[in-house]
Amino acid sequence: LRPMFLESVVPWLRLEFPIASRFLCRTIKTTGLGESVVEEKIAGALQPLVGEGLEVAYCARVGEVDVRLAARGDKAGAVLAEGLSRVERLLGAVIFGKEDDSLESVIIGLLTRRKETLAVAESCTGGFLAHRLTNVPGSSAVFLGGVVAYSNQVKEDLLGVRAETLRQHGAVSEAVAREMADGARRLLRTDYALAVTGIAGPGGGTPDKPVGTAFIALSEKKDTTVLLQYSPVDRETFKFAISQRALDLLRQALAAKR
Repeated sequence: LRPMFLESVVPWLRLEFPIASRFLCRTIKTTGLGESVVEEKIAGALQPLVGEGLEVAYCARVGEVDVRLAARGDKAGAVLAEGLSRVERLLGAVIFGKEDDSLESVIIGLLTRRKETLAVAESCTGGFLAHRLTNVPGSSAVFLGGVVAYSNQVKEDLLGVRAETLRQHGAVSEAVAREMADGARRLLRTDYALAVTGIAGPGGGTPDKPVGTAFIALSEKKDTTVLLQYSPVDRETFKFAISQRALDLLRQALAAKR
């Protein structure tokens, strides 16, 4: 519907309902917090500006919340600039971009500027991480490749995960995620590697590791970080949520090194 709306509906709206005063709008993209938490953090600080004409709206989707700020009239520029400043100050590191930015495009941009490379090792996401990264034009300069290690044998044979680790901890574990990430980085000779292993469901869960459990690892030359993520949703949503958390783990690591 986007081409029809932009090429036919928008021109008609502008003709039939011309904008009488100046109108400005900006969108701030966040990840890692729910809509209610984002609103709680910024609503109070924005309220005085709302009295001056600032319009605030929120759009939540899996793993992301957009904050849309708009203003009209002669003071629109000043009101909007102050609103953006307050949101950026209060939300800080959970902001990953603006307007139409995607998390994967931000990642590719950061890696490109740093001239560093990335690999992925995926189990429960089945290649979805690689899919998102390769959707970004120019990603081939920094994203070298990945391994979809769905079976334990592939984890051992290609990524170097030890059989003892799998027996002792299970495929969905911090230890296996760590070895998957380290193995992918060594195999593809990259600066960074992301690895994910989890239980997408609807079956396969246990009391200790229920459906929705996932471990996400980021391997660097000096250290490997592992996160536990819990997303008890349908399989498709699970894949996106886990890939989102993995990409954000890398984004925050890259941002900290600016």
